[in-house]
Amino acid sequence: MPVKITTTILLLLLWRALSFGQSVDSAGNKILGVPAKLFGRIQAKTAGLDQQLTGQTNKYIQQLLRREARLQKRLSNIDSAGANRLFANSASQYKALGQKLRQDTGSRNGSVSGEYQAYTDSLHGTLAFLQKNPQSSNLSSQQSAGLQAAASQLQALEARLQDADQLKQFTKLRSQQIGEYISQHTAFAGVLGKDYQGMNQELYYYSQQVRQYKELLNNPDAMLQKALAVLNQLPAFLSFMRNNSQLAGLFNLPGNYSSAQGVLGLQTRDQIGTMIQNQVSAGGAGGAAPLQSNLQSAESQLDQYKEKLSQLGAGSGDIDMPDFKPSDQKTKTLWKRLEYGVNFQTTRNDYLFPTVTDLGASVGYLLGKSNTVGLGASYKLGWGNGINHIAFSSQGVGLRSFLNIKLKGSFSATGGFEYNYETPFVSFKQIDHLSYWTQSGLIGITKTISVKSTVFKKTSVSLLWDFLSYQQIPKTQPILFRVGYNF
Repeated sequence: MPVKITTTILLLLLWRALSFGQSVDSAGNKILGVPAKLFGRIQAKTAGLDQQLTGQTNKYIQQLLRREARLQKRLSNIDSAGANRLFANSASQYKALGQKLRQDTGSRNGSVSGEYQAYTDSLHGTLAFLQKNPQSSNLSSQQSAGLQAAASQLQALEARLQDADQLKQFTKLRSQQIGEYISQHTAFAGVLGKDYQGMNQELYYYSQQVRQYKELLNNPDAMLQKALAVLNQLPAFLSFMRNNSQLAGLFNLPGNYSSAQGVLGLQTRDQIGTMIQNQVSAGGAGGAAPLQSNLQSAESQLDQYKEKLSQLGAGSGDIDMPDFKPSDQKTKTLWKRLEYGVNFQTTRNDYLFPTVTDLGASVGYLLGKSNTVGLGASYKLGWGNGINHIAFSSQGVGLRSFLNIKLKGSFSATGGFEYNYETPFVSFKQIDHLSYWTQSGLIGITKTISVKSTVFKKTSVSLLWDFLSYQQIPKTQPILFRVGYNF
């Protein structure tokens, strides 16, 4: 079980710095000014995740029931006795797990499963501390009711997350049992193999979705992070977390682990530094260079491992190794798979047309990490005929469709079909004359460059060939250079 021990171990929750000003009184054991909306915010977040998790789990159970029913029906036609043994009571067990999930209120004591979630531990500890120490926060009756509701909702969500983990473990067991039967009866692989592979794929994607819900629960916003600065000033709170947090229970930490007595006998930072210096000195004048090189190599390799673990779902605490190529977009909602962008291209002027810049906007649907299909529109802004004859004008509009397919690295193959209205207009009523619209068929190469920006995610540069331009009268520009930004 991987456990992350970071400086965010008590990354907590509670109130927004700009919206309210909490403080600790002179006695050092009271919080002043707890906002009424705080606990409602916590309850709303956990209730939303609870609803999504419950709905997704019920859907997954129904998929498993249909999958195993098909497997049982197919196997019954060739081995009825084996089908009865292999699928005995599996449907009732799935239904029992689903009923437990719907009715579970978290009355039992929770335990750490999977990766340790620092913020969730802090959230749970904070609510428990305020419940047991109401004198520290001066809560009104309304706030106390909100605190109880938030704590109950969090407890229910934690219980359902563990119910989801139990469902995953049971599905893994069923997959192993069916897989063992297929390996012992290879002649039936063609009959059972497709549904068996589908079962494994559904398990993988469900595991990814549960991991996403855990990450959302463990992701504090600015409002909740403010609690760390406030609550860490309370000696009573620090003592409570040392004795009651999940981390303390996980490692069975002694009560004095943060005191001077708790660190007796451990090596200090200076002692470790001295040991390293002695090792470097033993290597002579060039002793530090090999050490530095080895450290850089180790860091680089560690980064590669982290990237691979992240792709495999290390955040769930139990890494699933799929025997198929998973889609990184499968578990995302429709809105999460949409990618918005803007782009522009400039067409040089000739004796018929002024210099025109196409300003486009698009929305794409992510088929995979780097494959996108989408629609867009553009406005053609005229600049005139040279630096001495600048004149802004509306030179047309366009409707676009596009498809990007990753080739290698940051390069993608790009194709698209467009309709363009390339006649100057002063009113949009003029563009409904379909006879003035022309067609463009585009193929080319796109280079994508990732950018670190709060607005744009990446920049794309496309070189496109309009193979239908030769049919237009007058002939339009066949080679286009288009720059785009996605956000």
